[in-house]
Amino acid sequence: MMHAPSAVIEDAVARALAEDLEPLGDLTAALIDPSIQATLIIASREHGVIAGQDCVREAFAQVDASIEVAIVIDDGGRVAPGDVVARVNGPMHAILSAERTALNFLGHLSGIATQTAAMVAAVREVSASTRVLDTRKTTPGLRGLEKAAVRAGGGTNHRVNLSDAVLIKDNHLGVIGITEAVHKAKALWPGRNVEVECDVLDQVKEAAEAGATSVLLDNMTPAQAGEAASLARSIAPTMLIEVSGRITIDNAAAYAAVGVDLISSGSLTHSVRSLDLGLDFTVEGA
Repeated sequence: MMHAPSAVIEDAVARALAEDLEPLGDLTAALIDPSIQATLIIASREHGVIAGQDCVREAFAQVDASIEVAIVIDDGGRVAPGDVVARVNGPMHAILSAERTALNFLGHLSGIATQTAAMVAAVREVSASTRVLDTRKTTPGLRGLEKAAVRAGGGTNHRVNLSDAVLIKDNHLGVIGITEAVHKAKALWPGRNVEVECDVLDQVKEAAEAGATSVLLDNMTPAQAGEAASLARSIAPTMLIEVSGRITIDNAAAYAAVGVDLISSGSLTHSVRSLDLGLDFTVEGA
């Protein structure tokens, strides 16, 4: 899996540690003799998919460069309850100071990877070609990390940001028509993906005739999406068909079954539950 840029990780971890340690540091860890060395393990307490190991390394390294982190399960790896995810060795007081930051990143990002993997699996039961995408509905400041977690779960990234592609949505269409918007976008940024959000079939028809690269079928039922896909491809056979809006693990397969190319869901990043992981003294094999 592709990792988030190192500068993004360093900055995110530094800000998270500052939230935890400023202005006086870890008052409780200061009670521990700094000469005490310890080995602890990060273990999963449930089934899931791991993401965020680079953040774990970075959190411990920023607190104390002497801490050694041995990754057992890489990003994208699956875990079951009791599986060891990483081993951490070093000064006990420093490990405890970095513990929560490391687990916050690992749990949150693994939750995204786990949710993504579940949706990808549901879609693949009916379609080997339909891709599951994220959206820009990410935690402010953590987009790069969250999109990397989606990739760890087998998903595909949609636009990284507003500079990435043209997506003409309903609010844009309040002041500019579909045909004019598509033609202007293609003239300004030749070669870029130009996508039009469509709520009704008339918009799909106009977007296809205008030469849009793809259409985003917003809040349509699977049956409506199938009809829209057929209409678009009758006009522009290579047009990509994406669905979005209220997509869940429970209904994603129904959309894939009608032949859409892309299924995007904000729930992959904005509505996930963190994977339950812990850092503990554990006698392995006991």
